[in-house]
Amino acid sequence: MTETSPSDSGRIAFLGLGHMGEPMAVNLIKAGFDVVGFDVVPAAVEAARGAGVPCVDTAVEAVTGADIVLTMFPSGEILLDAYRGVGGPGLLESAPANTMFLDCSTIDVAQAREAAEIALAAGHRSADAPVSGGVVGAEAGTLTFMIGAEEAELPHIMPLLEVMGRKLVHCGGHGAGQAAKVCNNMLLGISMIGAAEAFVLGEKLGLSHQALFDVISTASGQCWSVTTNCPVPGPVPTSPANRDYTPGFAGALMAKDLGLALNALEHAGVAAQLGPLAAQIYRKFADEGGAGRDFSGIITDIRERSEG
Repeated sequence: MTETSPSDSGRIAFLGLGHMGEPMAVNLIKAGFDVVGFDVVPAAVEAARGAGVPCVDTAVEAVTGADIVLTMFPSGEILLDAYRGVGGPGLLESAPANTMFLDCSTIDVAQAREAAEIALAAGHRSADAPVSGGVVGAEAGTLTFMIGAEEAELPHIMPLLEVMGRKLVHCGGHGAGQAAKVCNNMLLGISMIGAAEAFVLGEKLGLSHQALFDVISTASGQCWSVTTNCPVPGPVPTSPANRDYTPGFAGALMAKDLGLALNALEHAGVAAQLGPLAAQIYRKFADEGGAGRDFSGIITDIRERSEG
């Protein structure tokens, strides 16, 4: 743990109080950090206030006087527009000089690097630290943070991240956190499709879910998609499959992240086959009713097509 008190971090403007952002902000407040929040969605602001997060009426008001601006936004376009300002003052011009802009959104690697460039050019500091662990991890303070920042900036952001997460990995300079996230989530999408196909095959071959789980979870097929987010109800009581696939990590978010992976694969010139196929499968799943379901619900689509 970093040996520093919450007061050393100054005021934190927390922008983006959705399913992930709200519990993250709550954990910071519980740890003694000075947090002020904002979200463009009135219902999110109301919920955050109900959870104990002080909120203001505009993003500009939130960043005025802030030492750290932490963002949890749906896309890189929204982040860049907020930084620059669209039809009004942007966050970069409204924040005090030398503010740390810490983006925990999941966005395109190129956009993350662009965000860092314009923040630095405006006289600020910058870091990207996308997360893994879902809503459960956000609530429990057990997220994994993949950090893209210069080494000298780490002491400034580590105290916050240590409260919100359990595993903190410095992946490299600006954009490296997003690079690690896109690689991880591409593999996650691929592995969940594989796990779902394996369980549907097991059903067809007469295996019980528990028997197949007992084998895979201790054999060479073992993976997080089976042991933690098992796509069938029963073997892992905490998996979304036991709650009719209430997310968790929604299908729309997996489709989004695999789209980011597809962009990265194309720009990097990687001759990938499974990543693009997974992106295609999850885009169809999201478009055809799976957007609000946990991404492990892909098994229902596989099962239905198998019966057809």
